[in-house]
Amino acid sequence: MITILINRESELLEKLEADLNLKSLQIKSLLTITQAINENISKEGLYNMYRSFLSWEMGIQKMTLFIRSENQEWECVSSINFDETNSHLLLPTVLNQERLYTITKKDPSVLKGFDIIIPVYHKQSPIGYSLIGGIKNKEDLYNKIQFITTITNVIAVAIENKRLFKQQIERNKIEKDLALASEVQKMLIPQEVPKSDAYDVDLVYQPHSDIGGDYIDFIKFGEDKFSLCIADISGKGIAAALLMANFQATMKSLIFQYRDMETFVYALNESVFKITKSDRFITFFIAEIDTTKKTMTYINAGHYPPLLYNDGEIIDLNKGTTVIGAFEKLPMIEETTIQLSEKAFLLAFTDGLADIKNNQEEYFDETHLKPFMDKWKEKTPKAFNEKLMETLLDYKGENEYVDDIAILTCKLK
Repeated sequence: MITILINRESELLEKLEADLNLKSLQIKSLLTITQAINENISKEGLYNMYRSFLSWEMGIQKMTLFIRSENQEWECVSSINFDETNSHLLLPTVLNQERLYTITKKDPSVLKGFDIIIPVYHKQSPIGYSLIGGIKNKEDLYNKIQFITTITNVIAVAIENKRLFKQQIERNKIEKDLALASEVQKMLIPQEVPKSDAYDVDLVYQPHSDIGGDYIDFIKFGEDKFSLCIADISGKGIAAALLMANFQATMKSLIFQYRDMETFVYALNESVFKITKSDRFITFFIAEIDTTKKTMTYINAGHYPPLLYNDGEIIDLNKGTTVIGAFEKLPMIEETTIQLSEKAFLLAFTDGLADIKNNQEEYFDETHLKPFMDKWKEKTPKAFNEKLMETLLDYKGENEYVDDIAILTCKLK
């Protein structure tokens, strides 16, 4: 009897010692992983620690860990005795699990060799799945599975936090870039319009949700001579805005170097091409007005033709050359001079205006613009623009603006 009691006591002590060793191992492993996370170890480092922990310390013979990647695709990031090329066969059976699942013989054969599926959720969304099989030591199996589940959750959440942190950094960078691009974009549109007894100028800028590159400018050469220009760049985004800012700086530099308009446009094209290599191009319209001689000299470089009300008729200002930056050398160029009548009225705009459609999918093109201009030509440029924007708003109805809209109007007094 005494021998039996001694044996039982010995077995109990052995079990308590085994439990103590397991708990000590678990605490040590958890502290090691936690410390690694706090030291911002790489994802690959965490995957290796997870694999090592399961293989060497928990005696796991088979494992695979699925984590959602940056592009929201599931990928196998760590495994033990598993052919990762078969991941696609496992995923359909794994992704349906919402809680710890014990695999049985009734489950698909692809799960053979695995015992349990451990899903990891974060805010009701799955972020990881671990399949575990072949635990060598079956003693205290429940506690071992519980601890493996805990470690799996810690690893998966740490990886998800890394992803979210990286996403936040990228979002902050994008927000800063957008703020910079927005400031650049503001520089492309004059904040004040010039005033004179000889002419009246007004402009409108209706931004789109995307960062664009519409550009309007006014350059004064004297009391009786000035230039107006409007431009639009292909594409959207930060790069487009920055390139247009560079175009603005180049144009303002060259326009005072080359007083001959043809030479100026040639030089402008060469400067832009050196930067874009024809990957992007700019539509550009420039007009120089002499209020004493009552003349306007212009070149249209592929821009939507501005309209000029002059001497009782509306003229399309479509002569000039092709777009800026598409070719190293402009194939041809034509400079046109027009004698202006009293109260000549110029309307220039970017294609965001002409791209507006009504509910019948009809564009607000020159078939609408010319009658509108003929009807409201007696108004001041500011009143004309206000009426035009009111008309556009009514015309598009519930449709969205598809692009930035820049409008430049000028009227001789």
